[in-house]
Amino acid sequence: MLLEKRRLNYDTLEAVPFAGALGAEIQGVDLSKPITKQIFIDIKQAWLDHQVICFRDQDITPKQQISFAKKIGSIHQHPFMVPMKDHPEILEVIKLENDAQNFGNLWHTDQSFMPNPAKATMLYAKEVPPYGGDTQWSNMYLAYEALSPGMKDLIADLKVENTGNKNKTRGGQAKKDRYKGHSSLKPKDPPKGLKTTNFHPLVRTHPETGRKSLYISSHTQGIKDFAFEEALPLISFLRKHIQKPEFTARFRWGEGSLALWDNRCVMHYAMNDYHGFRRIMHRITIKGDRPR
Repeated sequence: MLLEKRRLNYDTLEAVPFAGALGAEIQGVDLSKPITKQIFIDIKQAWLDHQVICFRDQDITPKQQISFAKKIGSIHQHPFMVPMKDHPEILEVIKLENDAQNFGNLWHTDQSFMPNPAKATMLYAKEVPPYGGDTQWSNMYLAYEALSPGMKDLIADLKVENTGNKNKTRGGQAKKDRYKGHSSLKPKDPPKGLKTTNFHPLVRTHPETGRKSLYISSHTQGIKDFAFEEALPLISFLRKHIQKPEFTARFRWGEGSLALWDNRCVMHYAMNDYHGFRRIMHRITIKGDRPR
C-alpha cells in the first residue's frame, strides 16, 4: 500500500498528522474567535486532505459549535435519539460512571441508513476520563484501493442495504431495547414516514475529491438482489478488512478537543475502555447528499 504525501502547511494554519493513514491536528486556529473566509477555506481543505481534523484546547459554547458546524452545511437531526433540550442541533453523548455501554462502540459511518447520509460529524469534548475513550477512524479510500482487481470488479456496481433499526447482522434488536440500560441516552421513534432503510453504492465516489472509497457500515445488513445468507460473508469480509491497522488512526481526547470527520470516506469506532469514569461529548452531524 502506497501512502501519499499529505499537505502540512496552509495560508492560515498548520496540519500535523497523527497517523500515517489519515488524521491531522490543526494548529493556529481558535474556534472561539470569528472564522474568516480564508481560515475556513483552509480548514475545509485540510479536512478534505486528511479526512479527520482535530483541534485541541478549544473553549467554545454550544452556540459557537453550532455556528461553526453551519459553515460546513445544514445540521442533521438524529431520527432515533433525543437531542439537547436547549440546543436541539446537538446530541449530548454521555457515558456515566455506572454505565457499562457506550454510544458508537462498533465500526460505522454516521447515518448511512438515511436517504441522504451525514457528510460530516463534529464531536466536541466537554468532559473526558483520565484515560481511555479514544476514537478510531479508518480510511475508506485506502481500504478500497488495497482490494484485489477481482474484488473491485465484483463489488463495483453493488448496492448495500443500510438500516437504522433492527439490523439483521446484529441480531435484529431494536434501538430502544439496545440502549434500554443506558442512563443518559434517550432513544425515540423516528418521525412518521421517514425512510430509515436505504440502498447505497458499496463503492462510492466522493463528490468533492473524486476519489473512490468503500461505503459500508455497522448499519449494512444486506446487498441488493442477494439473499441474506449470500450477502453476509461479503459484508463480514469487508467489515473485517477495513479494520486493518494500516488503514486506521486513533485520537486521544482532551477536554476542549474538537474533531471533524468526513463520513463519506471514513468509518469510526468509539472505544469503551473507561468504566467507572464519566465522558460528556457534544455531537453535531451535517447533512449530506445521496451517495453516487
